[in-house]
Amino acid sequence: MLPVRFSALPLWICQASLLLLFHDTAAQENRIRINAGQVMNQIPSTIYGSCIEDVNHEIYGGFYSQMIFGESFEEPASGVNYKDWQRNSGYWAADREYGAGSVSIVPGRNTLRSIGGIEIGVEPDDHARLVYDPLIVKNGTYMFDIRFPESKGDMAGAIFRVSGTGIGEHAFTGYRIGVSRDGRQLQLSRHVRGYQLLKEAAIALNTTRWNRIRVSMQDQLIKVWLNNDKEPVIVYEDTNNPLPAGKLGLITSRSPAAFRNTVFISGSDTTQLPLLYTASQQVSDCWDPVSDGHPGAKLTLTQDSAWHGVTAQVIEQAQNKGRAGVANRGLNRWGIAVTAGEQLNGSLWLRGSDVPAQVIVALENSAGTVTYARQVISIKDPSWRKYSFRLTPGSTDAQARWALYIERKGKIYVDAVSLMPEGGRLFNSLPLRADIAHAIRNEKITFMRYGGSMVNAEGYRFKNMIGPREQRPPYTGHWNKFSTNGFGIEEFLQFCEAAGITPAFAINIEETPADVADMMEYLNGAVTTPWGQQRAANGHPRPYGIKYIEIGNEEGIFRGDNANDYTHYTERFNLLHHAIRSKDTAVKLICAAWWRPGSPNMAKVFRGVNGKAAYWDFHPGADNANAGTDTDKELSKMRTLFHEWDPATTMKCVIFEENGNLHNMQRALGHATTLNAVRRHGDFVFASCPANALQPWLQNDNGWDQGQIFFTADKVWGMPPYYAQQMAAGQHSPLRVKEAVTGDLDVTATTNGNADTLILHVVNTNAQPAPTVVELENFESLQSEVYSLTLAGAPQAENGPGIADIAPVQGATSLTAGKLNYTFPAHAYTILRFTRIKQ
Repeated sequence: MLPVRFSALPLWICQASLLLLFHDTAAQENRIRINAGQVMNQIPSTIYGSCIEDVNHEIYGGFYSQMIFGESFEEPASGVNYKDWQRNSGYWAADREYGAGSVSIVPGRNTLRSIGGIEIGVEPDDHARLVYDPLIVKNGTYMFDIRFPESKGDMAGAIFRVSGTGIGEHAFTGYRIGVSRDGRQLQLSRHVRGYQLLKEAAIALNTTRWNRIRVSMQDQLIKVWLNNDKEPVIVYEDTNNPLPAGKLGLITSRSPAAFRNTVFISGSDTTQLPLLYTASQQVSDCWDPVSDGHPGAKLTLTQDSAWHGVTAQVIEQAQNKGRAGVANRGLNRWGIAVTAGEQLNGSLWLRGSDVPAQVIVALENSAGTVTYARQVISIKDPSWRKYSFRLTPGSTDAQARWALYIERKGKIYVDAVSLMPEGGRLFNSLPLRADIAHAIRNEKITFMRYGGSMVNAEGYRFKNMIGPREQRPPYTGHWNKFSTNGFGIEEFLQFCEAAGITPAFAINIEETPADVADMMEYLNGAVTTPWGQQRAANGHPRPYGIKYIEIGNEEGIFRGDNANDYTHYTERFNLLHHAIRSKDTAVKLICAAWWRPGSPNMAKVFRGVNGKAAYWDFHPGADNANAGTDTDKELSKMRTLFHEWDPATTMKCVIFEENGNLHNMQRALGHATTLNAVRRHGDFVFASCPANALQPWLQNDNGWDQGQIFFTADKVWGMPPYYAQQMAAGQHSPLRVKEAVTGDLDVTATTNGNADTLILHVVNTNAQPAPTVVELENFESLQSEVYSLTLAGAPQAENGPGIADIAPVQGATSLTAGKLNYTFPAHAYTILRFTRIKQ
């Protein structure tokens, strides 16, 4: 999985990268001189890190092997017909204000009340789309009503001929017709992983009222009408590669909007596109109703006596025919990946008003028309009880669904559903996707940090993350409003233990000292201690031996340079420091105060935690290919300030997040130059962790579009930054030696303890290849062959699902008279390895 390629080198690399140049060295623009006898500093093996947190659902819906998304029915019922419409971000719900005969969310409850109409509203998290799955059309007329219930925002409208849709502003291909929030502009644009304005028109609409939009699609010709206008407002013929047939949808850009009366007309056929479920089909927002259309099926949510959290799903059937139930298709309704013959294990909590009752659980295709496996569960107890099941599908389907339903008259309550794979699909028998875990290991990282803004949520507490998963309380998360504790600090530590990776994690600064002391006893205490006994009872008798804990995350960032926030953080740090040290004096603590070198608050925080914090967490940007230049300067500044404030300080730095919005080749170069900066400060910087370790494909909830490993329900692959880290970690040497560089290359040189291997890390961020002379001092008796490893590509290049177009290429070249004339490719990270002849 995710291998380095050892194939023959492509012609363009041979020409641009690995061609031995024999022309006069005076014509060379670049020169690298290495003095292998002059050691500059040591480099810890822990610098090759990664940061993991549940942002963009990298854990809940990804790494955590729970295949049901929304397992506790905590997400309220929006009324939205997600069986037919695919949600790409945004908070969609039945409109709360207008209509006659529709549904609306009752404030503060997960229940619906009838108010009428067929309207739907959306509050976008920046951008939001709904895409109608059942139809793929090229020609016809698409009609809808739109209004803007609020005065803020940019634009909203519809999309058509849509394909390749995901979460993010440009994560789709298709046409868009957009109405500006002020009602003065109508735009037709084309989106192919980017934005192209095709035509715009001045209009005059009252956007607080309903306005009718009609879009005609006839091959290359697109026409758009407003309200009762007889003449189209926009007429455009797309003669430049017009988009083919695709789906229909609704869209908004930063604008709360409402829609109704969505219709598609093709010839004499008129198709209503239902936005909402009927009021009798009230399901938690991550679930779909299961019904054969027979009257008498009723689905509701209840907040009375739920087993887990505050909400449970209620399923009622008023007659002895037809199905009534719910179905789940995993994260984003991508589908649950099942393989023929591979067993899935599950459990759920049930109770019945009328017992005995029979409940069917099944694996089905996405439409529910084909059953791959089913099992009947008999409810014999009117109180909550846990039931287990096993399902072995007879077919392979990456887009399957899990369904639960009743076929006889009765009423049941459902909560806390779990569906897990087994065997080789789990990593080390832990509740983790094995394919993702192996990809992390293949990256060769040596350090991992679990933390980020998720720890700043009020409900993020260690004691809620241990014990049986169905008894761990859900909470309001920072990134995800309905967060689960199925994966927590302990699961993270168990993964790192099994993978051989040094772990660190962050805790909320508002944890109580007593709870933090208990946490330390649970993690590192002997089995004879009270909390050590609890750890053993939970399945891990041996202490975890955790060595690194961060107190907080980016503290002081949210309200700017606020003295009170920094003072509060310092006070909390000291309280929790005392609690941790009361149980374990060997643990090293990390200060999470947001670094502002020009602020007087930095000196105050430093003096408050100096001698107690071993490291200060610094979060640089890494999107720029030359990001390491700025990081180098900031690290020098931080080190200087530490010693100005206390010449004898032992405080050092960790980089727990290299942040940005990219995951392409440019970001790979940004990471490579950042690592060069870290090597130069290796005796000051303990670790450098790119954020984020993982990301679902086409999922970008919040702008942090920076995963190293990407995944779908059945695929896992590395992006270019993944391979840059893999290369660096795989060629680690602990001693940095002196380098002198003439020209525009970013270079560090390292050697091992025996001084028999010399490694050059060379980054060429320029658009032109760089012919270079490499000269070595104090490194004689060399083998003539020099090993090379190169990652190169256009700055915007990425890897698609399961494809590694941008991956390291191994090669070799030869010395000439003790020198190497070498051309470093454009936009490339190259490693050269020189080896002494064994005596």
